[in-house]
Amino acid sequence: MRPQTGASDAFEARHLSRRDLFRAPLPAEPLPSGYLIRIYRQAMACRFEVTLPGEDARHVAAARAALDLVDAIEAHLTVFRDRSPLVRLNQQARRDWTPVDADLFELLATCRDLHARTSGAFDVTTTPLSRCWGFLRREGRLPAALEVETALASVGMDGVELDADAGRVRFAKPAMELNLGAIGKGYALDRVADDLRRRGVRHALVSAGRSSILALGGRGDDWTVDIRSPRARRRLARVTVHDGALGTSGAGEQFVEVEGRRYGHVLDPRTGWPASGVLSATVITGSAAASDALSTAFLVGGADLAQRYCAAYPAVLALVTPDDGSERPIVFGRYPGAVVED
Repeated sequence: MRPQTGASDAFEARHLSRRDLFRAPLPAEPLPSGYLIRIYRQAMACRFEVTLPGEDARHVAAARAALDLVDAIEAHLTVFRDRSPLVRLNQQARRDWTPVDADLFELLATCRDLHARTSGAFDVTTTPLSRCWGFLRREGRLPAALEVETALASVGMDGVELDADAGRVRFAKPAMELNLGAIGKGYALDRVADDLRRRGVRHALVSAGRSSILALGGRGDDWTVDIRSPRARRRLARVTVHDGALGTSGAGEQFVEVEGRRYGHVLDPRTGWPASGVLSATVITGSAAASDALSTAFLVGGADLAQRYCAAYPAVLALVTPDDGSERPIVFGRYPGAVVED
């Protein structure tokens, strides 16, 4: 995916890293119309970026400050740092009720709600399955059916008990582990966007890698985003969006191939086996956390789930591309801030 302004690809872009911003003075005056300013940093194994119109150069400091939130969010939600609150929860909640802070509790409540709405297709308890398949550390393997069945016994949000009055969590299944990778980047984008709004920023494109994007306001013809897949020969679609978030999940590049069959790393938490039949799923809605989570759910549940969900819940637009060689997405629902061009 790539952000654009209007319909032209001819705009120049000025790239400012965090180090550049400390070394160089900020622009004293707005840049000419058509320029973009990009402020970025590495976090969560991707590039978080705030793109500002050139005429909003005065907001560069606000963008830099908002991106400072990402490091703290990553430290809070990661499963790759031994002292993170999520790791502590995974270690202790199997034995007893474990108190968590309000932000983490609210995010887990959101995950439980999305799990229910998607009939279990979105689930943050799939770590035992990812470990079984070797995808947790990028060492993919084809497990025996009994291994999958054993791991599946520890999966399911119905095994995560939330006590809202006391702000505590307990796991009801053995060997349960939470991993917020399917919603964490979107959650961070929502937090960054909230901070930008508080600082007076009204027009910006905030992104985490190529799959998670949040648009504040619009510029000219709004923000334009190309939806692509590494396994497709051309772009799947082009959408314009304002005041909305876009999340994309796809078959991707992490997989294991056995006897000519490809097993992707996105696992169906209901069966324990890799999702299949969908090349790419994109969701546009008001929250980046929700768009990320739903895109994963629709990659797992396919067009049928996307159709049911968009019919039941307003302001959700989904593009689901079948893995049939057509490279033509099927569009469901609508979002008032988005238009599908292709």
